Amino acid sequence: MMKDIKNIYCVGRNYALHAKELNNEIPTSPFLFSKPTHSLVEANGQSITLPSNQGSVHFETELVIHIAKQFESGMKVDEIVDSMAIGLDLTLRDVQSQLKQKQHPWLLAKGFKNSAVVSDFIPFPGVEACEQLDFSLLKNGERVQVGNIKDLLFDLQTIIEFTAEHFGLGKGDIIFTGTPSGVGPLSDQDQLSLNWGGNEIGSCSVTMR
Repeated sequence: MMKDIKNIYCVGRNYALHAKELNNEIPTSPFLFSKPTHSLVEANGQSITLPSNQGSVHFETELVIHIAKQFESGMKVDEIVDSMAIGLDLTLRDVQSQLKQKQHPWLLAKGFKNSAVVSDFIPFPGVEACEQLDFSLLKNGERVQVGNIKDLLFDLQTIIEFTAEHFGLGKGDIIFTGTPSGVGPLSDQDQLSLNWGGNEIGSCSVTMR
């Protein structure tokens, strides 16, 4: 699965409470950015190395969808998404704040190596089934973030159509769909567990270097 991933799209500010916790305006249309494929890493129990010399590294836990085929107008989510994962959109928060002040792109804050962490991909059960379960992040055994896609400002259908219209969307692309409130910093040796419906589907530890 990891080998076939092509483009990595991310939706910013897609949960109202998260936008508010970072003092951001709530968007009126989907707000997208991307990450390089070099940022991608699977959370399969290993240690992930992150930069220690660029300020705070924040976790942002998200549901990630995998696109199975080339998008065509009229396609529904359940037709085009074949699998899903729980991901971490890691962010150099201090760097991001500086970039925002200068009105510069976020790439330096969002696209660094190992900044797109994903669990194992599991079969996508459909939108309605997804809305019945929460995703969550445990840090050192404590649940620090929990979310449900029914709380998205822009639902999966809207995200898919918007991405396809503006950037193109095809087989192997993945979309980080947005993070709920509760983001926070990571520290050296933190143990992370990515959960779907209470079951762990990915884990890793953090090495700050």
